[in-house]
Amino acid sequence: MLSIDKKTVNTIRLLGCDAIEKAKSGHPGIVLGSAPILYELWAHHMTHNPKSTNFINRDRFILSSGHGSALLYSMLCVFGYGLSANDMQEFRQFGSLTPGHPELGHTKGVEISTGPLGHGVANAVGMALAERSLGAKFNKDDNKLIDHYTYCLCGDGCLMEGVSYEAASFAGNSKLGKLIVFYDSNNITIEGSTELSFNEDIKARFEAINWQYIKVNDGNDLDAIGKAIETAKAEENKPTLIEVKTVIGYGSPNKSGTSSVHGAPLGEEELKATKAFFGFDPEKSFVLDDDVKEHIADILNKLEAKESEWNNKYEEYKSKYPKDAKELEKWLNCEYGKDLEDNEEFWENDGTERSTRQCSEIILNRAAGLVPNLIGGSADLSPSNLTVMKGRDYLSADTPTGTNVHFGIREHAMAAMSNGMYVHGGFRPYFATFFVFCDYLRPALRMEGIMGIPLIAIFSHDSIGVGEDGPTHQPIEQLASLRCMPNYTVFRPCDLTETAAAYCFALKSEKTPTCIVTSRQTINHVEGTGKNALKGGYIIKEGFKEKPDVILIASGSEVPLIDKAADMLREEGISARCVSMPSMEVFDSQSDEYKNSVLPADCKKRLAVEAASSFGWHKYIGLDGDIISMDSFGVSGKFVELFKKYGFTYDNVAEKARALVNNTKNPA
Repeated sequence: MLSIDKKTVNTIRLLGCDAIEKAKSGHPGIVLGSAPILYELWAHHMTHNPKSTNFINRDRFILSSGHGSALLYSMLCVFGYGLSANDMQEFRQFGSLTPGHPELGHTKGVEISTGPLGHGVANAVGMALAERSLGAKFNKDDNKLIDHYTYCLCGDGCLMEGVSYEAASFAGNSKLGKLIVFYDSNNITIEGSTELSFNEDIKARFEAINWQYIKVNDGNDLDAIGKAIETAKAEENKPTLIEVKTVIGYGSPNKSGTSSVHGAPLGEEELKATKAFFGFDPEKSFVLDDDVKEHIADILNKLEAKESEWNNKYEEYKSKYPKDAKELEKWLNCEYGKDLEDNEEFWENDGTERSTRQCSEIILNRAAGLVPNLIGGSADLSPSNLTVMKGRDYLSADTPTGTNVHFGIREHAMAAMSNGMYVHGGFRPYFATFFVFCDYLRPALRMEGIMGIPLIAIFSHDSIGVGEDGPTHQPIEQLASLRCMPNYTVFRPCDLTETAAAYCFALKSEKTPTCIVTSRQTINHVEGTGKNALKGGYIIKEGFKEKPDVILIASGSEVPLIDKAADMLREEGISARCVSMPSMEVFDSQSDEYKNSVLPADCKKRLAVEAASSFGWHKYIGLDGDIISMDSFGVSGKFVELFKKYGFTYDNVAEKARALVNNTKNPA
């Protein structure tokens, strides 16, 4: 007779394999190999309560190997998180609660969306950082209200991806002792043995970056896994990697230990043989026996009692520290920053000519004075992109209440860690780098859009205005590429007022991430900017006729060009309307009536000006319009020289507009 622990583990294994077999799609190898790790963790070590999945002091579990979702869904099903056997039968089907990879907000108990390998490790680092920082802010000597662990399961693929190493390096340097990562070490990838491509000393690697390393030689040994977890918890100054030697596809008579079991169903006959290996009826599927249910019910009662203990602690906290309790609730509910539109000091503009990175520094610090749970920093570029919150400490192991973060030169992990920090709860993270390097961050930015989490990215050095650094550092296609990402908002402001609008929009957002793209070079002052920038596109200068002869549209540093060109055209009797377009996405979301008031359909002579790719502008200028843009890479040189070379001058804007009005744009 199997012990009830082992029977429960095998139930979890086979539920996942049944789901994969029915779907004819999925990854059974990790389900069979790693189920004991998750069972031991969830049953005997992790603080969680399926009846209350949002209480803030729960331990977090992240499946970095998101392709192993069937394993996570089996755990959620067996542990009473609301997934039924019917849900398991709908694995990977349209509209089901069990999609191909775990999705935040879609399936109860999923802590964060995972799929891109390595990201879950970085997310976990961010969550562990948030836990420590939130605890440092609100815990008292007699009441450690925020006191929980972050666990993560990863595989060979996660550790090969650079993002995981970046994040692990940060975690070791930050001494995140309450971060525990399980490494499902099975020596197999899709192409075959890991010896083909991954043959390094993991122990030496992690110990070198200040991690505790523990090895469990048998992935089926629940006692050994449990002892490893307790040893990990005892280490307070280092994160821990627990390497668990598993057999991929364990229990499959003909496929275990091979690459064929990684990403394809076992097949009907092999699945029956696997069930027989585990002592289950080969003819039955989606089995969850009463004795397993009763066993889990006993575990859940204990877990529920743990939350009750914490709830009592919280009531004591609220009674003894009422101001702190109210402040904590504000942090957790992201209540700060919602009223910035009505704060006139936040919008104050003295008309000084500045670069918009300088504008961003001013507005960021105004926001920091109003939003205490802002936290963030740059990938070692804060002196250049001006993203330090003045008067606030830097976050470190010795100063855990600091909110300026030295992310180091780790752009990829910086964004993925910030995602984890936000999803943990309590903070409004921002992160920053040069705009051209947003390509390093793109997978994490994409995950923000998918999850609908309102992170803030600050990208400076936004165009060929970078100048002497040359084409490797001059963003050309980045604006277009981020603008085409679903559920992502791009703001490219032209002055202090529009920068305030960008921050206001970003901090009010609840479901959409925002990037604020700023210039290195000083931008000439323009009259007419205002809070209507919150609409994405708006009129900053009207022509002298009832209907304009031509409409000039620009964003960021090119707005002064159209402003001056309009004055030049006026002297020639040409009436030009100037439209600033700091955010295409926000403008596109306005009513048709408003959009037509800014860009009336009966004025087809339109000129767009932006020192970046033309891609995306044609929906505004139409077939009869024109554009001054960058559809080639730049060159090294002073930005004034480059703007002249590529046509970003008052005279050229006026000439192009004049040609539209005179129908000489494309002479035969």
